[in-house]
Amino acid sequence: MNRIRIDRLVLFTGLLLLAGCQSEPEAMQVVDIDGKWSFRQVGTDEWSPATVPGTVHTDLLANGKIEDPFYRTNEKELQWIDKEDWEYRCRFSVGPEMAEFGRWRLELPGLDTYADVYVNDSLVLQADNFFRQWAVDVEGLLRPDSNELRIYFHSPVKVGLGKLQAHGYPLPASNDQSENGGLGDQKVSIFTRKPGYHYGWDWGPRLVTSGIWQPVRLVGWKKVRLDDLFFRQVSLSMARADLLAQFTVETAVETDARLQVYHGDTLLAEKKVHLRPGLTIDTLGFQLLDPKLWWTHDLGEPHLYPLRGVVMIGRQPADESTKEIGLRTVHVVQRPDPQGSSFYVELNGVPVYCRGANYIPNDVFIPRVSDERYRETVQAAVDANMNMLRVWGGGFYEKDLFYELCDREGLLVWQDFMFACSMYPGDEAFLQNVRQEAIDNIRRLRNHPCIALWCGNNENDVAWANYAEGSGWGWKEQYTPEQRAEIWADYEAVFHRLLPGLVREYHSGMYYLPTSPFAGKEQHATYTSTSGDMHYWGVWQGLHGFEGFQQYIGRFMSEYGFQSFPDLETVKSFTLPEDRRIDSEVMTAHQRSGIGNERIRQFLERYYTVPENFEDLLYLSQVQQSDAIKVAIEAHRTAKPYCMGSLYWQLNDCWPAASWSGIDYRGRWKALHYEVARSFEPVALIAQFADDSLKVQAVADVP
Repeated sequence: MNRIRIDRLVLFTGLLLLAGCQSEPEAMQVVDIDGKWSFRQVGTDEWSPATVPGTVHTDLLANGKIEDPFYRTNEKELQWIDKEDWEYRCRFSVGPEMAEFGRWRLELPGLDTYADVYVNDSLVLQADNFFRQWAVDVEGLLRPDSNELRIYFHSPVKVGLGKLQAHGYPLPASNDQSENGGLGDQKVSIFTRKPGYHYGWDWGPRLVTSGIWQPVRLVGWKKVRLDDLFFRQVSLSMARADLLAQFTVETAVETDARLQVYHGDTLLAEKKVHLRPGLTIDTLGFQLLDPKLWWTHDLGEPHLYPLRGVVMIGRQPADESTKEIGLRTVHVVQRPDPQGSSFYVELNGVPVYCRGANYIPNDVFIPRVSDERYRETVQAAVDANMNMLRVWGGGFYEKDLFYELCDREGLLVWQDFMFACSMYPGDEAFLQNVRQEAIDNIRRLRNHPCIALWCGNNENDVAWANYAEGSGWGWKEQYTPEQRAEIWADYEAVFHRLLPGLVREYHSGMYYLPTSPFAGKEQHATYTSTSGDMHYWGVWQGLHGFEGFQQYIGRFMSEYGFQSFPDLETVKSFTLPEDRRIDSEVMTAHQRSGIGNERIRQFLERYYTVPENFEDLLYLSQVQQSDAIKVAIEAHRTAKPYCMGSLYWQLNDCWPAASWSGIDYRGRWKALHYEVARSFEPVALIAQFADDSLKVQAVADVP
């Protein structure tokens, strides 16, 4: 049965107004559409129970229609799912109060991906972007008693194939496992705005999902609705913080109103406004005296201020919103020096040595990640003495809870836009879709003090290497001069014009990095770059040996890594006893790096020995991984202040497999995560052997 929450209006008395007492908004009805959902494969008449939020794959699994996609090699047998269309439906009631509300808004913030939305058989929305915050007005279509919401999901693969054909030639997407999906070399991931890792990666399976991945709700309102509330910090000193509350208000009828800002029950500021039908953006300035600053957990307290914005009509609150903000200044400092140019984060005037990891989604099936799993993951980063996580561009803009936890726990976030290891189209429809995607997510995340910078993409620039013939990943050599020019023009349109412009407009003052790694507009990052950030893969890809970590050190090491196998108990969860050999079909299927198992063996032969026992091999691979990353971290930290950041690849996993993670899919810490907790201690003694001598250095990342 649908839960219906009705917020009744209450009258303010003069005493309550003076006291600034918190109140409920004007009558507003919220219907959570979480009743009995069902789904079917289009072309069949069989409807089965569905869970929302969820995915087609998890609903098929729950109904016994498929086997566990992560078990043994089941993934191979499930590639048909993404080539079918699927339909979801649910009945819901609004109630007799429906007539009291003149406006009704259907909010669908998580549609994966190509979705036609029907209310009582009327098409109200056609969605085409996993990352957007979809919403549509549906007044006039609702009935008080029984309504039907129906969502038709088109196959993302079939739609992608159509877009590929229309484009005229393929675009590079190295990690798209099209062969595993039965598509040969037809890589369609770049044409669809959904998580790239769903199409496979060198640490994850190819399971291209469809479904409703966030809760759905219906909101009824009368006169005004607070569409967005942004607290922009104007200036900050030890004595006071000057802020600007930006209200975005949607109005149904012309009316006078007052905008108010509260801290707790204290009224900080108020402003009279006249609202006309449509969207109105207005600002209200206020101050916080003797401000407590937000710090990373290793440098101080991550203090948060709960601030409430209220839209008042007469004596009643029409709508309100509360945001927890942190007062801090954060800058990425790039200053020329004798070696090149610095690259570091400065928080409240203090240079921060960033210690952390690259973070990927915790599951291929995003709705399965529980709130508790989010808390465990963020806490594991804190427990390992990290102060930064990088949200990598091949996943998704994380759920609100993730950023709230980083705010509270004092972790900085390097936030990628969702583009990775590919080149993308640049037609007008694509640009407009990306534009709204970016606006939705910048607006959603900009109140979070944890956000340290926005980055346009992961490795697209270094892979294409437009200004360096013979460099890159061999992509551009596959195209004609005309195609090369078009592909690069499309790249610049997105990452050098569209996205930086939107960051300036919607998150003014926040640093934007076009790509990672990046050494300059016409200087692609290399292993010898002395500016920007660096991804160093010479050990894993180039067999440099662990000493390569000590030789190739950039100004900010935003990626480097080494693989290992997961915990034995995790391996048991996806294997039978006969599968427990490194070269078995099942273990090979759960190793997505083409060189992975061989590379682990090569380094074991170089530095250790190769155990004959399977369990010993799993364990020693983890010891080897932790030793490798320990060498890297210590080299980076002892190079301070030349090097001011060390983010290894990767913190976590999206399925049980061999990978570069320090925490496996089941949440079990590998040897690496224990070692990182020691290597990332804010104050540490680091001993290094070189030239038959022992060198001991003290490092301190404290003010």
